[in-house]
Amino acid sequence: MVHNGLDDVVVAETVLSDVDGAAGRLTIRGFALEQLAGQRSFEAVAHLLFEGFLPALPGPDAFARQLGEARRAVWHRVEPLLPALATRPVYDGMRVGTALLDDGTDLASALALLAAPAVLVPALLRLQAGEAPIAPEPGLGHAADVVRMLGKSGGEAALDCYLVTVCDHGLNASTFAARVVASTQAGLASSVLAGMGALKGPLHGGAPGPVLAMLDAIAAAGDAEAWLRAAVDDGERLMGFGHRIYRTRDPRADALKAAVRALPRTAGRVAFAEQVEATALAVLRQHKPGRVLETNVEFYTALLLEAVGFPADAFTAVFAMGRVAGWIAHAREQALTGRLIRPQSRYVPPASAAA
Repeated sequence: MVHNGLDDVVVAETVLSDVDGAAGRLTIRGFALEQLAGQRSFEAVAHLLFEGFLPALPGPDAFARQLGEARRAVWHRVEPLLPALATRPVYDGMRVGTALLDDGTDLASALALLAAPAVLVPALLRLQAGEAPIAPEPGLGHAADVVRMLGKSGGEAALDCYLVTVCDHGLNASTFAARVVASTQAGLASSVLAGMGALKGPLHGGAPGPVLAMLDAIAAAGDAEAWLRAAVDDGERLMGFGHRIYRTRDPRADALKAAVRALPRTAGRVAFAEQVEATALAVLRQHKPGRVLETNVEFYTALLLEAVGFPADAFTAVFAMGRVAGWIAHAREQALTGRLIRPQSRYVPPASAAA
């Protein structure tokens, strides 16, 4: 039996995360998402993911300090090349910069890869805006340093919550790609770059930006219900709704909704988004009664990252900033099994050969 897309095919056992689509529950290393997002820092959750997979892993506090030092080390490695990297779209510049790092499998390699998107993304964005990049401050928390390097303030807790929320999510396309590469015994950088390649695709990591375009179009039209009904009637996808796994509301959406609500100067934008969300859910239930299309992580991701200060074309790169922790942990978990991932395919001769 062929399972196109590998739906419902179990190809690995993992201690890292579990996605219960029927119940709308995400578990990360034994903790419900609600116990981590907004409750623990990104560094603490990355440390939780790495436990047992990296030799010489220090305690959480020392790990956070070492991650700060890794940001500074990555900065010194990439700073001379930033102007050249900034000539490319930010996601591509981030990938090229990450490819400059050593392809090891030790703690130092993991820390550098965890630090790389956090350093590269704000630096490239500032250069593309005609501003000088800002060097890391190792003594700050990871998310706080990213916001500072971006030249912003006030969104540190929200960004930290976001990075935790997206750090791992079962065997998604990018994580599977990272595990396939890790199974060959390639280094962590190779696995992370495979994950970045998969995440770039709009069917995986590229949808939060269009949520803002949808909200702006609805605001300009002045009638949310009419706009949404016309879009559904025309067969358009409503951005921020529906998920391949979740058959109920995406739990990450609620975590991000709470985080963006706590940000200053977002009350009007959030209130409008909540109105659009409620209207969209009602329209979808009426027009597509046989399908479960609930709010997913993309809807409030767009609002949160916009409020922190990231442009829409950088949203997928910020996604990688959080998901890199999961890629590293999965790559190490896979490599330690010692088993090469090698599925089978069924050969279907072309019609001309049969004739």
